[in-house]
Amino acid sequence: MNSPVNIDVSAYDTEEGQAPRRKPVRRRSLLIGAGVLVLVAGVAWRSLGGGAAEAVPPPPAVVQIAQPLEREVTEWDDYVGRFAPSRTVEVRPRVSGAVTQVLFRDGDIVRKGQPLFAIDARTYRAALAEAQAEVASARSNLALAQSDYSRVAGLTGDEAMAASEVDARRARMRAASAALAAAQARVQSRALDVEFATVRAPITGRVSDRRVDAGNLVSGEGGANATLLTTINAVDPIYFTFDASEALFLKTQRDRAGTGSSANVQVRLQDEAQYRWKGKLDFTDNGLNPRSGTIRLRAVLPNPDGFLTPGMFGNMRLANAGTVRALLVPDEAVQADQARKVVLTVGRDGVVTAKPVEVGPVVNGLRVIRSGLERDDRVVISNFQSAAAGSRVETKPGRIVPGKAGPAPSAGAPMAAQATLN
Repeated sequence: MNSPVNIDVSAYDTEEGQAPRRKPVRRRSLLIGAGVLVLVAGVAWRSLGGGAAEAVPPPPAVVQIAQPLEREVTEWDDYVGRFAPSRTVEVRPRVSGAVTQVLFRDGDIVRKGQPLFAIDARTYRAALAEAQAEVASARSNLALAQSDYSRVAGLTGDEAMAASEVDARRARMRAASAALAAAQARVQSRALDVEFATVRAPITGRVSDRRVDAGNLVSGEGGANATLLTTINAVDPIYFTFDASEALFLKTQRDRAGTGSSANVQVRLQDEAQYRWKGKLDFTDNGLNPRSGTIRLRAVLPNPDGFLTPGMFGNMRLANAGTVRALLVPDEAVQADQARKVVLTVGRDGVVTAKPVEVGPVVNGLRVIRSGLERDDRVVISNFQSAAAGSRVETKPGRIVPGKAGPAPSAGAPMAAQATLN
């Protein structure tokens, strides 16, 4: 016999003719738990101060400012050129004969009038002696003719001679005088031949190597076709020749307009860092080369010790505009804004403004500002990345000072490539 089963019917809803249904106890528990969580979250939010405080803006950036440095500068244009002798002479003999002596060492500096070659002069001395004898004979004939004429020139009356005889004696006297002058001219010509037998330096300069040795026959006939003995280059002063483009030539002409003075030039050699050789621009060609579009110019430089040699290359800078008063700022203070250059300045209200400027060359780490900046502007010189145009910044005073001169820039820049402080 089965034991009785106790069933709790209170948890079920019963209807007549239907099965019993369980009451929604679990849904009520979920709703109570959600309410507790919302209450806890609200208490936590209020305890942390959420919703009551606003976001705090960051403090303004701190930058250094300084007024542009105002100094006198000289702007230069860069060129590449070659040294050339101020004069070049080909030494050729003016008489023919055998070379008996070479009186110099190859490559020496020779002075004007210094003997270089000796040519056998014995034949020329003999010709000179012959011409001198002719002078003596002509002088004797002239004395006789003068005596014959003087005896009849003053006769009058019965002693007077026919006029034709007087004229004849006068003519003989004049012919003798002309013969004496011709003989004296031959003496001078023969004396020149003797003098030309010693070939002397026509100019002061550096002599090349000898083209002939002692014992060789040389010809002085034919003028420029005479035997070449050697060449001499005048190297003090020395020329520096270079070509300038049409743009640089126009710039030079405009910069020099009204000055009337020769432009200063400075040259450095290939192994030098400084421009130690100084001179003046002394020649500009009379036209541009239509093929290359360039014009030839020349500077002259002193070279007393002969160190500079024709044919050497050098980098030259040319001062066109002379000394100008310019504003300078640190090179890093100039920023690129698309196709223009700008400098950041700070107004009295602390707001940053970007000013477009026209820049020049760099001198000792400072950039020359040609236009767009005033001398009382407050230029940002530090913390550039935090000083955006239109932002507000805090400022502290700074100072712009020239740095060390950097290495010389390469040549070929279309505008002034560098400058120097005066």
